[in-house]
Amino acid sequence: MTNNALENDLEHVLAHTQALWDEFRGSRIFITGGTGFFGSWLLETWTLANERFGLGGEAVVLTREPAAFQERAPHLAYHASVSLHQGDVRTFDFPPGRFSHVIHAATPSNPKTTAPGPFATLDTILYGTRRTLECAVQTGAKKFLSISSGAVYGQQPAAIAHLTEDHCGAPDPLNVRSEYGEGKRVAELLGALYSHQYGVQVKIARCFAFVGPYLPLDVHFAVGNFIWDGLKGGPVHVAGDGTPYRSYLYAADLVIWLWTILAQGQSCRPYNVGSELALTIGELAQRIADHFGVKRVIQREAISGQSAQRYVPSTQRAETELGLRLWVSLDEAIERTIRWHQTRRALADPSVGEGSPG
Repeated sequence: MTNNALENDLEHVLAHTQALWDEFRGSRIFITGGTGFFGSWLLETWTLANERFGLGGEAVVLTREPAAFQERAPHLAYHASVSLHQGDVRTFDFPPGRFSHVIHAATPSNPKTTAPGPFATLDTILYGTRRTLECAVQTGAKKFLSISSGAVYGQQPAAIAHLTEDHCGAPDPLNVRSEYGEGKRVAELLGALYSHQYGVQVKIARCFAFVGPYLPLDVHFAVGNFIWDGLKGGPVHVAGDGTPYRSYLYAADLVIWLWTILAQGQSCRPYNVGSELALTIGELAQRIADHFGVKRVIQREAISGQSAQRYVPSTQRAETELGLRLWVSLDEAIERTIRWHQTRRALADPSVGEGSPG
């Protein structure tokens, strides 16, 4: 049995990327981070596009643990258009042969799957990006997609509703919790240097917050934590005061944006990737609690007069220049994500009912 909850999503992706795939006909691409949230969606759409359009392409996927990925996602790991290459993103041996495109999606943002501590985070971003860029140069790749982050802007000023790509903010370099954002800033600089020195077209996707199948539920993503609470029967817990603003792009829309930026984006011109439709963490938790029919619990009271934190992008550049937009509403995105996880749980344990927390 397989989880068919993705079928409509994948058809949605192909409908909005059909014109892009001729560029990948007969191509060979290299993907880091291909077994994570972003990578799983890239591979789902890559394998389907190969089948549907007869591309005859190959994706070589870097992974530290090929056997674990083969067990977790055999339909991707054993697909005819996918091969696995074992290694650490910081030190991997370059695969033999030539590549047309490189997608660098490896990230240390999941503390359960990466070495602990800020030094490991920074090393993974910096050495991993440098190694992957060097691989692109040595294997002849012409296009390189760098999965960056909205964290490069630092804390969003309260007076700015939507961060644009021209915003000159930055993380505090003396804050020891800035290692992720600072690392991504330097990663973008490395991309610009390699583009200038070697002529590689470096496309930059500054990614914000997302929801969808393959998003882990038990790490530091609030929307995943809330869905996990709901699947367990509630209540939905908000660890803080619920006042920060976030916005969420559905994973199927996300992967449309990523393939489009790789194929059509301007080199060394960053594009925000996300949604402009902001809501508070408390409001998000309430929507998910309402879906499950459970209570929402907010742990701390808001401080009177304190400005709410925001992490919300402007996506006008991507919309105007690349024709991208949000197609799947947040309520529908939440519904589809929950349905996928329920189906996955039922397949893993047939005694678990379709909607039961088990």
